[in-house]
Amino acid sequence: MRTPFVAVTLLAATLFSAASFAGATLDRVTKTGVLRNAIVNDYPPFGFIDDNNQLAGFDVDVAKAVAQRMGVKLEIIAPGWETIVGGKWQGRWDTCICSMTPNTERAKVLGFPTPYYNSPAVLVVNKKDDRFKSAADLSNKKIGVGIGSSYETYLQKTLVIPGSKPIAFPFDNVQVIPSDEEVAFQNLALGPGVRLDGVVSDLATANARIKRAPVFKIVTELYAEPNWVATDKGDAEWDKKVADTIKSLRDDGTLAKISQHWLGEDITHEVP
Repeated sequence: MRTPFVAVTLLAATLFSAASFAGATLDRVTKTGVLRNAIVNDYPPFGFIDDNNQLAGFDVDVAKAVAQRMGVKLEIIAPGWETIVGGKWQGRWDTCICSMTPNTERAKVLGFPTPYYNSPAVLVVNKKDDRFKSAADLSNKKIGVGIGSSYETYLQKTLVIPGSKPIAFPFDNVQVIPSDEEVAFQNLALGPGVRLDGVVSDLATANARIKRAPVFKIVTELYAEPNWVATDKGDAEWDKKVADTIKSLRDDGTLAKISQHWLGEDITHEVP
């Protein structure tokens, strides 16, 4: 069972909001009339380059909806995951609607004003591989993850998601292989144990990859993974504006429509 939405929201107010230079980001967006959103461009179906060489995906459409609801133009940039999670954005972008899960390290440098979807982490293996039944079978295996991802810290047994139940780590001695997630899945497609034994990824992402290349299968869900809008730490007024905007998009069904379009289900509803 996932953490109740109200409890998580209250936690966000205490852990993720900061009061220094309040209003700086909100003032900039208001004055320029532009919302600059950072995104990951190699993470289908959330963010990717489509056949027309355009950024597309669930996160892209959510960012478009947020900008439209705020009455500003949208600019999307893809600065790289490690740059985004490092914080200290210095006005280069205003939000990261980019499928980020909060953890204790990220919360030191980033604000997390609101969740906008929930999708669990899963273990994916080559469909020819029958060695895996549960998370315990991760022990002594070579597992690919996106570099700098929460999946990496999960396999290192250090992941803590504020507001969520403690995560179980029923495995030992995992050989973690961080890389671009696209590369990880390409390596897994070569066969069981050739370069990787498995990949830890998001359920929706895994389903999208299986649909494109049915050489994979999902073994098990590993842990609940709430995904939040991230902001640079320090502007409580901007965080409230972002949270209020996401709430309005959820309340009128806009988020649900975007989710249905990209994923065939609604992963944006409030957790009961």
